[in-house]
Amino acid sequence: MLRQYELVERVLAYDPDADEAMLNRAYVYTVQKHGSQKRASGDPYFSHPVEVAGLMTELKLDQETIITALLHDTVEDTLATVEEVERLFGPEVARLVDGVTKLSKIETMSDKERAAENLRKFLLAMSEDLRVLLVKLADRLHNMRTLHYIKSEEKRRRIARETMEIYAPLAERVGMYEYMREMQLLAFEQLEPEAYATITGRLTAIRNDEGAQVDSIALAIKQTLAEAGLKVEVSGREKHPFSIWRKMAERHVSFEQITDIMAFRVLTESAEDCYTALGLLHQTWQMIPGRFKDYISTPKMNGYKSLHTSLIYNNAMRVEVQIKTHEMHRINEFGLAAHWAYKQGELPDGQVGWVRDLVEILEASHDPDELLENTKMAIYQDRIFAFTPKGALYQLPKGATPIDFAFAVHTNLGGQAVGAKINGRHVPLRTTLGNGDVVEIIKSRSSEPQLSWLAFVVTGKARAAIRRAVRQKERAEIAEIGRKLYDEIAERLPSKIGKKALADAIKRLKFANEEELMVAIGSAKIDDRQVMEALVPGSAANFPASEGWPSQQRAIAVRGLTPGMAFKLADCCHPVPGDRIVGLRRLGQGVTVHAIDCLSLANGIDADWIDLSWDARTDGAVGRLRAELYNRPGTLAEMAGVFAKNHANVVNLEMTQRENPFHTYEVDLEVRDLAHLTRIVSALRASDAVAQADRI
Repeated sequence: MLRQYELVERVLAYDPDADEAMLNRAYVYTVQKHGSQKRASGDPYFSHPVEVAGLMTELKLDQETIITALLHDTVEDTLATVEEVERLFGPEVARLVDGVTKLSKIETMSDKERAAENLRKFLLAMSEDLRVLLVKLADRLHNMRTLHYIKSEEKRRRIARETMEIYAPLAERVGMYEYMREMQLLAFEQLEPEAYATITGRLTAIRNDEGAQVDSIALAIKQTLAEAGLKVEVSGREKHPFSIWRKMAERHVSFEQITDIMAFRVLTESAEDCYTALGLLHQTWQMIPGRFKDYISTPKMNGYKSLHTSLIYNNAMRVEVQIKTHEMHRINEFGLAAHWAYKQGELPDGQVGWVRDLVEILEASHDPDELLENTKMAIYQDRIFAFTPKGALYQLPKGATPIDFAFAVHTNLGGQAVGAKINGRHVPLRTTLGNGDVVEIIKSRSSEPQLSWLAFVVTGKARAAIRRAVRQKERAEIAEIGRKLYDEIAERLPSKIGKKALADAIKRLKFANEEELMVAIGSAKIDDRQVMEALVPGSAANFPASEGWPSQQRAIAVRGLTPGMAFKLADCCHPVPGDRIVGLRRLGQGVTVHAIDCLSLANGIDADWIDLSWDARTDGAVGRLRAELYNRPGTLAEMAGVFAKNHANVVNLEMTQRENPFHTYEVDLEVRDLAHLTRIVSALRASDAVAQADRI
């Protein structure tokens, strides 16, 4: 454990202007507050915050961060308060300590509400000051270094799983690869002990048997570059055990089949030297196609810069080579922390954009599952690069689509997307983007996010924005249904009511505003009798429960509503405009629209029935029919010709029975109305290819 004077000397070594008295005061404060508390290892508890502070000094961070590291557990685990910390160490330290505290139990495996709330606090605090994240990562790294002292295997595995799923990816996301690799290694040891022992054992054997070979390859690379006048440093190592295990799992191969276990690092004086070195290496040894990556011209979102290539050394061994400058290497190993230390808190553009996206996801996420899912998507996925037609570069996860790209550019652009071009060619919105694609989004001001997009978007930002827009539209449509039902209720009252009666009813029913009342009526959270009684107390007595509630005076027109939002068309009867329809309304499920003669209505005894009608402006629906075709060549084409001649689009076609001499198909068709569907059925019956056709 660092002694008090050692810690202070470390800070003063890189920051001579640091407040020595405050650093000493913080050290003494944490020792006093934690007192006789012990860690699982038996060490005094204060050894932990002191070691975390030591990790911060290795990154050469400012004195406020060092003091925050010393105090980060005092508010949570002792009688100290944020107010006391602010009085003794200032508002900035108090804000940072408050941001870090109570964030040590972010769990994704159980209790999702608590996990989401902890993650929400963490991300909000991080968005205000990223030093909160740096302290948190150092805190978790030191805890992982002492994890083996915890006796409970279940607890060790839980902490290791949290580290692998939350903290290691976060460290990678901000470019702190040194922290990420050590966290992954320590977590891997707990989660897969047999695999860990096997792989580390094999690596030790390779090191003993071929250690000289690593040195000889590194020397050969250095000599090749030195002969060309390049001043470089070259080092070699075996790959990280966890990365080897992950590669084995992903490729379904054994350890012996992993050919590129050795990796070499070449450090140069300038970026120009990096490209010169790359050319020399490719001229000397054969490169492996598809394994070259240029992260200098297009850095990763976390600021990582390097050239990656794989070579076949002496026609036998595959080796990976990373080429970077000394400055790039420093930034790559400690990422955001290195940038913070040298740039006084100014963040790279990529980091600013990433944090901004996280805050937007926080605002849009509706429940714990959404928050955890969308945040993981924003943090943990591999990236590709795509461009706007004007050349602006955007980094997206692998598997991203034009919709993900549109939301990455701007939320409004994503919401208005109606089409896309990739490299000048029109493509469906669900098309997967490739590295280097130029993406043009075609938009319409009248368009809005579609529920179906959730089936293929992969970014957390896009999913959060789509879900928020869908919820808002669904709420508005439920409120519209509720308003029409409210008008029916108001007409049954003995006299007309004004705005005051409505305002009084809202208060009696304990709703915040008129819209909430309409949503509650539309979603069946309150019944008609409750609304009537709230509007005019005593009026519901005119309608005794024994006599039943009066039927609607007029049907509610289904117009301007989107299927799947406030209402959905029943799959059992597939109603289309022109059918007499009725709605079944259940609590929290919206309204399901059935044809009046649907047999499934017998199951609606527990639902509220709403009389509905089609509005004249309704623009069609999907009808279903069954057709028996003769089993001979061309009959299916003839049926398709009937659909085309009648301007009906086939949504789904399925063969349900094959029994010679007939084949039976069920077809879902987009039609304008009942008359349109009836004409199609008649045309099918008149066809020589069709034995029988009926609507179902």
